[in-house]
Amino acid sequence: MTVRAPGKVNLHLAVGPLRPNGYHDVVSVMQAVSLYDEVTAHPSADEVTCRVSGEGAADLPRDAGNLAVAAALRLAVRTGAAAGVQLEIVKGIPVAGGMAGGSADAAAALVACDALWQTGLDRTEIGELASMLGSDVPFTLVGGTALATGRGELVTPVLGRGQFHWVFALAEGGLSTAEVYAEHDRRAPLVETSPDGVLAALRAGDPAALGKVLHNDLQAAALRLRPALRRTLEAGVDCGALGAIVSGSGPTCAFIARSHADAVALSAALSGAGVCRAVRLAHGPVPGARVVERSGVGTR
Repeated sequence: MTVRAPGKVNLHLAVGPLRPNGYHDVVSVMQAVSLYDEVTAHPSADEVTCRVSGEGAADLPRDAGNLAVAAALRLAVRTGAAAGVQLEIVKGIPVAGGMAGGSADAAAALVACDALWQTGLDRTEIGELASMLGSDVPFTLVGGTALATGRGELVTPVLGRGQFHWVFALAEGGLSTAEVYAEHDRRAPLVETSPDGVLAALRAGDPAALGKVLHNDLQAAALRLRPALRRTLEAGVDCGALGAIVSGSGPTCAFIARSHADAVALSAALSGAGVCRAVRLAHGPVPGARVVERSGVGTR
């Protein structure tokens, strides 16, 4: 059972003060984009095991510290299913890149194991499990474009028109989400920002308007921890991007283009500018975690 789940880019991310439970209240508009991880669930006797391949695979745990493994174990406890599965994860989303790769793996594992074990949970029940695993897991489960509140687990679909074209500049090494939030908490003033401009641009299907209002409260912290990202953002704008932003906690930088052709040209320019390790093209919005292969029969 193979399930594909998308990465995300934050179009607007406002971070509130640290709560006593260790989380922050956030207001975030997220869009699922066509960079994917795939998780295949193979039948196994009596334990959950994990194999990971693809870029950055060596940096990921294979035990319950991996969100996909944690998702399978939590589903087994919830449903009483025999906790036997071998998870095979193929990474296409940057690791520790601010694009919710671990959350995508967890969402994919929930859907794959639910189908493999035939637990019969509905999407709402799977969503409840997703919210227990991590703030971005519920979004990567549903995909599309959405407004996330609470600690990120309360997801409401957002109306939008058309398709948006993105170029992602990948940095050398990752950034710890916890370290970026800690740096933000140390030095950032609490300033309320509204997602209204982003929501209006999405409703209009206007990439130029969206590029002008992209916002991320964590960007300043990410730039302090990784100053070279400032040069990457500036290079993207100089090369014709309509807007530029650090995705989530970084260090991936996201650039919006007017069309696919413009995104291709921007990608080539960034690749030659020497400001990033690699460049990826993507579009959004795309659906969340979905079965793409069942018993060897493709369903794409």
